[in-house]
Amino acid sequence: MKFMILIRATEDMENGVMPSEAALTEMTDFNEKLVNAGIMIGGDGLHPSAKGARVKFDGKKTSVIDGPFAEAKELIAGYWIWEVGSLEEAIEWVKQVPNPDGGHGEIEIRQVFEADDFGDSFTEEARAKDAALRARAGE
Repeated sequence: MKFMILIRATEDMENGVMPSEAALTEMTDFNEKLVNAGIMIGGDGLHPSAKGARVKFDGKKTSVIDGPFAEAKELIAGYWIWEVGSLEEAIEWVKQVPNPDGGHGEIEIRQVFEADDFGDSFTEEARAKDAALRARAGE
């Protein structure tokens, strides 16, 4: 099962405060542990929302809203993609995420859809095209 692990932003993260050397070292060590266990597929930290934008859709009309965005606790500061056996296993790994600076934070765990989750609506033709696109993208 594939899961996306979403690291919620904090006020410091949104204000551009960079992690301490200890935090970066511990996170790199944790990522190495995930890779060695065959769990980590990918992951990255994200710049503050002040450097981003949102595109809203209303029918055929789109509008762009430049960051920063309110409510840091609703924003994402980083993510991992993990391949684990169950939600429970993902939870156990998340419990091990380092927090060397002792700050408050929150991490959300969401299962990624797989082709079979879409049932018959995801036709064989669409599945083949999807597989070819994923191969071209290096996935």
